[in-house]
Amino acid sequence: MPYPATHVQVPGEDPPTVEYEQPLTERMRTFLRLEFLYQQASFHAEASTDWNSRAAVASLLDILAIMGRGDVRSEVIKELERHAEQLRRFRKQPGVDHGRLDSLLHTVESLREELNRAGTGLIQPLRDSDFLSAIKHRSAIPGGTCVFDLPDYTFWLSRPYPERAQQLERWLTQLRPLCDAVSEVLWLIRQGRKPRERIAQAGMYQQALERGESPSLLRVIMPGDAEYYPEISGSQHRFTVRFLHFNSVDERPTQTPDDVTFLLSLC
Repeated sequence: MPYPATHVQVPGEDPPTVEYEQPLTERMRTFLRLEFLYQQASFHAEASTDWNSRAAVASLLDILAIMGRGDVRSEVIKELERHAEQLRRFRKQPGVDHGRLDSLLHTVESLREELNRAGTGLIQPLRDSDFLSAIKHRSAIPGGTCVFDLPDYTFWLSRPYPERAQQLERWLTQLRPLCDAVSEVLWLIRQGRKPRERIAQAGMYQQALERGESPSLLRVIMPGDAEYYPEISGSQHRFTVRFLHFNSVDERPTQTPDDVTFLLSLC
């Protein structure tokens, strides 16, 4: 299944488009989830209600859970180094905007240096927080963070918003070196390939990947007013895109019998 769609404005197109992404590697799956959760945490941290603060903390704890499953920091550093090397090679190509290229290279190298300075204990202060650990433990129970389970959490949520916002910012600051680097890596990957127009005959499109072709991300871009959405399945060898009508929340979607024109990018 594709990752949740994001609304994007493509220059020269109106209405906005809707973008669906499918990771083809485990590393890309992790990066997309971190990007999504960090955006969600940042959004809710900027809103003043206690429900927004709850949502921000929940997203923060999900990020910590993902980062506890492997050496994500090392994976991000490897990606930054790979993109830095690619950018250096572009210097030799004719017609390159060297000012723009140097700016991108500086950003990538700065993010890599910041992650290296942060070290392996990047999120250790968050893991050591008894307050966050209690919320994490109770979150495994449906409704486990309500008032009678965590009165201290309820007390904190009742504090004035500026006080909560300051604490949320301190927590997010611990994650920022990693999450900013992930966002930059994903931006470079997405920008690396231009979308091409494709046609799904009777709502179905299949493609085998050529030997040596190893994309990590598949992107399908649709008009914002389209009446169907793509269901994507695939691996690093081949993939299939089926276009489905969303009938209602009470009915199963159905594949459209129409030919569908869409934009496809293999990154």
